[in-house]
Amino acid sequence: MRVDNRLTDGAPMRPLACERCAAQVLVRKSSWQQTSVQWNGRAVALCAERERAGAAFQGCGALRDTIREAARRGTIGLVDEDGAGPAPGA
Repeated sequence: MRVDNRLTDGAPMRPLACERCAAQVLVRKSSWQQTSVQWNGRAVALCAERERAGAAFQGCGALRDTIREAARRGTIGLVDEDGAGPAPGA
């Protein structure tokens, strides 16, 4: 079976720690509009927003801000830099 790597070729997930709680996740920023985040057990345990929300967790605002800032600084690269438009809030 062939695995479809079109979205990941040349852009592996990168570790990134939340600036608020230090939960470290794996992140890939495909464009300014699309982000993939992979949580592990330790990150889940450290995330205060996730703990407060419980089953209603829709995402961590602090982590979202950390990822956005890392992309602006170039710490996390964008897969589609050409067609993505300007950085939000830039």
